[in-house]
Amino acid sequence: MNNTVKGIHHITAIAGDAKRNFKFYTQTLGQRFVKKTVNFDDPHTYHFYYGDEQGTPGTILTFFPWGNAVKQGRRGAGLTTEFGYSVPEGSLDFWLNRLQEKNVIYNKTAEKFGEKYITLLDPDGLKMELSVSGKSDNRKPFVTSEIGADVATRGFHQVTLTLNDIKPTEEVITSLLGYKLIGNEVNRYRYINDNIDTANIIDLVLLPKEERAINANGTIHHVAFRVSDDAAQMELRKKIVDAGLHITPQIDRNYFHSLYFREPGGVLFEIATDNPGFTVDEPLAELGTNLKLPAQYEAQRSQIEKHLVKLED
Repeated sequence: MNNTVKGIHHITAIAGDAKRNFKFYTQTLGQRFVKKTVNFDDPHTYHFYYGDEQGTPGTILTFFPWGNAVKQGRRGAGLTTEFGYSVPEGSLDFWLNRLQEKNVIYNKTAEKFGEKYITLLDPDGLKMELSVSGKSDNRKPFVTSEIGADVATRGFHQVTLTLNDIKPTEEVITSLLGYKLIGNEVNRYRYINDNIDTANIIDLVLLPKEERAINANGTIHHVAFRVSDDAAQMELRKKIVDAGLHITPQIDRNYFHSLYFREPGGVLFEIATDNPGFTVDEPLAELGTNLKLPAQYEAQRSQIEKHLVKLED
């Protein structure tokens, strides 16, 4: 089968306080603020995008910061429960010191599949890792005055799905999304997509008796897989339909085109295109500096701006 998926496109999560989220990801972790826009279904709620300088697929983490309107979530079965950023060899000591300095909750360095990593929680309890990849990761990092190129994140390394039964999910990611099993440790099974060298790992964690997750604050809403363009996306959509899964029509998200479906374990997947990209409505140098609204909300700009909290002090 000529598979069209090229690893992870983006990951979308749920947060509480918008200003706290903005400060953590731009200052503590040193991500570029790629886009400041609003939720397509709730224009009084921000939609944030963080990533590398250009907002390259495979680096983009997005958030819906719903403030006090969202209850606290809980990791569990049927959810993407964590993700990992790739960081360079020799950088973990820097990150351990930085996380301690910034009062971030973290665990000491551990190892799985021969790769060292640190686990940490963001201010809302979202679980992530900083992982030293076993392969060379030559992606150009976004750097800040405090986080240099020798330690900065390169983009995504892996995502982890927690499931009561991995077999139906395994069938979807191998037969439809082009992943293959490369190993397992205890109840963690690792799959890789060879169509790209980075942001291409899925871990399935088997917990047969785990309670179902509560998808709310501090959890991942969905993981999006990357395809080159609309033609590749429609080809993949047909394969997903033919496999008996329900999938949405194509939805224009301004910066990419999207399809959504739930795999049999309950995890929400998205298929997202590379086109048109984040410079479609503002130049590269200005990414993240202006509030960009979907066209249908432009007439309400004044009202929306008054409702949204200011991010800068």
